[in-house]
Amino acid sequence: MFGYVVCNEKELKGRELDLYRSYYCGFCSVLKQKYGKLGQLTLSYDTTFLILLLTGLYEPEETDASTTCIAHPFEKHPTRVNTFTEYAADMNIILSYYSLLDDWSDEKKLKGLVLSRLLTGKEKKACLTYADKEAVIRDRLIKLHECEEKKDQDIDRVSGLFGDIMAEILAVREDEWEEILRRMGFFLGKFIYIMDAYDDLEKDRKSGSYNPLLEASARPDYEEYVRQILTMMMAECCKTFETLPILQNADILRNILYSGVWSRYGQLQSERK
Repeated sequence: MFGYVVCNEKELKGRELDLYRSYYCGFCSVLKQKYGKLGQLTLSYDTTFLILLLTGLYEPEETDASTTCIAHPFEKHPTRVNTFTEYAADMNIILSYYSLLDDWSDEKKLKGLVLSRLLTGKEKKACLTYADKEAVIRDRLIKLHECEEKKDQDIDRVSGLFGDIMAEILAVREDEWEEILRRMGFFLGKFIYIMDAYDDLEKDRKSGSYNPLLEASARPDYEEYVRQILTMMMAECCKTFETLPILQNADILRNILYSGVWSRYGQLQSERK
């Protein structure tokens, strides 16, 4: 969806990178099986993290296979899927549908309108299985839209709404880990939202689009201000993650949480310097 929750490939061992890619390719294959080629267009590294996290925590039975695809038409590559791959596919379709609607509502992107209509039937299919989660996601996105209409500059409030969405998505089951996953998802969601606002600031300033960091960008300490907020969000997210009894995929997950999520931030800093 956003492209911020990614791994730092340079810091992963060869076998870890192969494993990470097998989950990603497995996710792609499930999206195609459940939602067709259009579903594949919603493929996201962010949601691959969700699969790795839930797999590491619950350790479900997995199916290993190999396949070819448009990106690799001549050579088969490994895929790894489990019950959380299907869950992630459903969440991805719901988020993609509302994100495309938001693109049309905010910026009148025709692509957003067309693709959202094409996804409508698929989104309803996902919602039938996860109606409660879809209701929370829809409610928070409506509230986010209201904040955008008001040009709300309270970054804590607006990022918290997206934090609620990620909390709902990570809390896959009502069990002993639910509250921990919700807390982790909340701070991860806030990080994603603030990072996206930081990334889009100049584009939004030029287009006149809403950005919750617009007023803060006039501060003389703006860069340090944003860096501190992002650091606090990920510190809480990582501290919460470390309370989970995860062994499987733990090194890959730590690579993403401690390094990969900062990849785009580092790139932006280099470009601006």
